[in-house]
Amino acid sequence: MRLKYPVILASASPRRQELLLQLVPEFKVVPADVDEDGMTCDDPHQTALRLAREKALAVFALHPDHLVIGGDTVVALKGDSGWRLLGKPLDVADAHRILRELSGRTHIVVTGLALRSPRGLRALTETTEVTFRDLRDDEIQSYIATGQPMDKAGAYGLQDDSHSFIEGVKGSVTNVIGLPMEVLEEALRDA
Repeated sequence: MRLKYPVILASASPRRQELLLQLVPEFKVVPADVDEDGMTCDDPHQTALRLAREKALAVFALHPDHLVIGGDTVVALKGDSGWRLLGKPLDVADAHRILRELSGRTHIVVTGLALRSPRGLRALTETTEVTFRDLRDDEIQSYIATGQPMDKAGAYGLQDDSHSFIEGVKGSVTNVIGLPMEVLEEALRDA
């Protein structure tokens, strides 16, 4: 895809980098330095959108002649009192707790996507529903022992060993991995 501006991905996520390579063969990676905790709220859509936008804006301020892509993925579980965000696990016990909560339930994965270029800002979200099958404790422990859940929101990655936990996905699979490719491709055409 030919773009009018050189591209920067405002994310250190190796998964986002791998996915972006499918659409943009050359780009720089400049992780954004933003206070994520200060931008988090109970609404997963608003949180993902705000974080993606702020990441794109922060990097664009340093590179105003580029197209900057910011992204952030939020995993959320609906409870009696609203949404509860499930971030990256703090430790092994937290990873176990998160995966136990997701077991046998449907949750949402919301990715905020923001594109900032000299032409302006476009920000949007994409939502995918993911259903886990019932998980046994030994499966959870074996998965945690691989170390794979420790750097992922919701303590799992659809692209790694946890794929066997998934009973169903309703929506974009690449969104769950961290970059909704269908939406991004369309947004890049307008960038």
